[in-house]
Amino acid sequence: MKWNDVTISRAILKRFTEKLNDCLESDVAIVGTGPAGLICAYYLAKEGFKVSMFERNLSIGGGMWGGGIMMNEIVVGNDCLWVLDELGIPYVEFDEPGYYTADAVVAVTTIASKATLAGTRIFNLMIAEDVAIGGKSIAGLVLNWSPVEMAGLHVDPITMYAKVLVEASGHPCEIARLIEKKSGFKLNTATGGVVGEGSMDASSGEITVIENTKEFFPNVWAVGMAANAIFGAPRMGPVFGGMILSGVKAAKEIAQRLKS
Repeated sequence: MKWNDVTISRAILKRFTEKLNDCLESDVAIVGTGPAGLICAYYLAKEGFKVSMFERNLSIGGGMWGGGIMMNEIVVGNDCLWVLDELGIPYVEFDEPGYYTADAVVAVTTIASKATLAGTRIFNLMIAEDVAIGGKSIAGLVLNWSPVEMAGLHVDPITMYAKVLVEASGHPCEIARLIEKKSGFKLNTATGGVVGEGSMDASSGEITVIENTKEFFPNVWAVGMAANAIFGAPRMGPVFGGMILSGVKAAKEIAQRLKS
């Protein structure tokens, strides 16, 4: 086959713009593609909802890629093994009962593959630089390219609307801070704003990340580490069972909201 360079370019431009245009009105928009966000996207897309994800980095997967200190193994507990079984992610039990390890690269690529094949659209190198306000609620996201932000360029963004937003940006909890800083609204937290994450405590953090997975502003859910940062709970390091179950919980609650 003799390739035409211009045809290659046209194919990329046409298909990408079609994909982005279709996602400008979504059921769910998720900011951040860590494990909690990807799991949430998988279960929602599997139910037929239109799910769009936005990731500022080139790669997806959040902190799961690196395991602990760039050793790409993750640790999970008994409570989330059913999700790994459902997705087909292999794991092995460690020397001490209740501790299981999985290859981080296998875990990320499998979850991402399942989510996208279910219908999730992922847009990497794209940031939510603001939220779009509709009356007294959040209507959607204001989007730009992350290289524009990195270069400090003044380039106007575009806007997308979604019925539900998911804050999955991890430790920075960028969407929650945008709502707190720019909208003038109060969050459903003890202080009315982002409380901030606590120091490392895996046992507590694994529990609270699930407890804090909830609607912290009308039609805006927090998942994963962002949930603990918003509500002031500890971080938990390279233990990812809570992250996975956080995504499952959010998907169930959001699906129920959208159906009702």
